[in-house]
Amino acid sequence: MWDSISRKIPVMADRLAKQLAHFLRKRRGDLTFQQFSRKTGISDSTLHRMEMAEQNVTLKTLEQICSRLKCKVSDIFED
Repeated sequence: MWDSISRKIPVMADRLAKQLAHFLRKRRGDLTFQQFSRKTGISDSTLHRMEMAEQNVTLKTLEQICSRLKCKVSDIFED
């Protein structure tokens, strides 16, 4: 049982990273990374990696994103 669960974790993590990336690109809109960085309180290089789904995100960072963008986690991970 553990083997089947452990195989699914990377797939799930990749899917969640892509959902977050899509959400951030959509919310950034026409803002530059630097402008969006100031809005979210996250460095522009980290935001870029998050938009590319290449950055692991802590719960603390996720909480910060939601607070600064005035949204809920469920808005990011809709399905």
